[in-house]
Amino acid sequence: MTVPFNNIPSNVRPPLFYAEMDNSMANIFNLNQKTLLVGQKLTAGVGVADTPIICSSEADAMNLCGRGSMLARMYTFARAQDPLGEIWLLPVVEPGAGVAATGTITLTGTATASGTLFTTIAGQLVQSAVTSGDTPTVAAAALTAAINANTDLPVTASAAAGVVTLTSRWKGETGNDITVLSNYRGAAGGERTPAGVTVAIVAMAIGVGAPTLTNAIGAMGDEEFDFIALPFTDTTSLDAFKVAMSDTNGRWAYNRQVYGHVYGGKRGNLSALTTFGGARNDQHATIAGVETGVPTPIWEYASAYTSRNAVFLKVDPARPTQTGVLSGVLPAPASGRFTLTERQSLLSYGIATSFVGGGAVLIERAITTYQKNAFNQADTSYLDSETLHTSAYVIRYLRSIVTSKYARHKLADDGTVFGAGAAIVTPAIIKGELIAAYRQLEFDGIVENADAFKAALIVERPANDPNRLNVLLAPDYVNQLRVFAALVQFRLQSAA
Repeated sequence: MTVPFNNIPSNVRPPLFYAEMDNSMANIFNLNQKTLLVGQKLTAGVGVADTPIICSSEADAMNLCGRGSMLARMYTFARAQDPLGEIWLLPVVEPGAGVAATGTITLTGTATASGTLFTTIAGQLVQSAVTSGDTPTVAAAALTAAINANTDLPVTASAAAGVVTLTSRWKGETGNDITVLSNYRGAAGGERTPAGVTVAIVAMAIGVGAPTLTNAIGAMGDEEFDFIALPFTDTTSLDAFKVAMSDTNGRWAYNRQVYGHVYGGKRGNLSALTTFGGARNDQHATIAGVETGVPTPIWEYASAYTSRNAVFLKVDPARPTQTGVLSGVLPAPASGRFTLTERQSLLSYGIATSFVGGGAVLIERAITTYQKNAFNQADTSYLDSETLHTSAYVIRYLRSIVTSKYARHKLADDGTVFGAGAAIVTPAIIKGELIAAYRQLEFDGIVENADAFKAALIVERPANDPNRLNVLLAPDYVNQLRVFAALVQFRLQSAA
């Protein structure tokens, strides 16, 4: 038998006992899958822009990014879905030439009864007291004070003559997504405007600009981030990440193998979202369609969607993420939710969907934006994001085995006679190793049809490079139960 020592020389003479460590047979495959939240920081945040940093608490996120910042709120929503996961922040600064969004709340009429103004801003409830006899100026001042007292809000407020002006804490078009609603929960939820007072809202608007993500993407390097939350859905930002994730020279390229998947959200009606989805075609991005009436802003929605998918997929990359609850996300009013027919259309145009059940917002199907091949023909190969996560898992699993057990082996042809235990590998040995690994993956519920995989597997030495093995892998991924269709062929009287 040939013992494959790595360090002990064969000609050592001083006696007696020598031992070296070899962990090549001890590795147990285990992934530490990280979530990355990309978002804007405020100048008050001490975090360095365009530099990924691990974050373990809301207090830390607020210190790094500024309280009330987009990224601090994203962290809050991510942690609500994933209490134990490893979460990183990638702060970016507001666009230098950008404009901050603004909106107004106009109060008219003198209160004839005492009560409370219920104003939901970016999904957060603000309550301000109104006393009988209060004029619009007095009521607006009280509302302004209540808004500014909540430093987690993405806006600041000022009042003049009954008009409350809201200004986003940061520049950029994302500020336009800050929702402002009066009595969101309605009378049934105990929210009604005091008698004599009228509330008129002008939605947040005029926000312009998006951050430049070039440096931020570069700072990611080859660090593995499996779940990337992206709050920016402008074409430039999405295209930048499409390049960063690409199979050719991005994170999915053969020479990088760091993988990952981008998740985002897009607010709009059916027409706007199908138009947007039809213009995208990227298997490494999932964009959730969000109804216009959803109070939760897009960056929080994207973070929740990303992190809920992450929780499920870290447990099992092949299991569907449908029915995952998006904790903290507020649903649109019942009349403003996408119908089943509309969600069917969204899913046909590369837009992922959610639905409301029991008052909670849940993931329905986290498809990718990939819809067509290079010849502009319909292609469902990358329809579901689970396919990408399963692919990364299988590749990493096989890579772990090969790099752990055969990192310093010699390569010989099949049929070569060598001593047992020699650090030599042949195509047949590797083929057997891959088949055994695939059967373990099948046992774990990641793949199926091991016999078909074995029949299709090719492991060969190319004639032009004796130091190389070329391998053809044809894994058959386990699928997800998406549709249960039943024909209920009833009888009024069964035949004897």
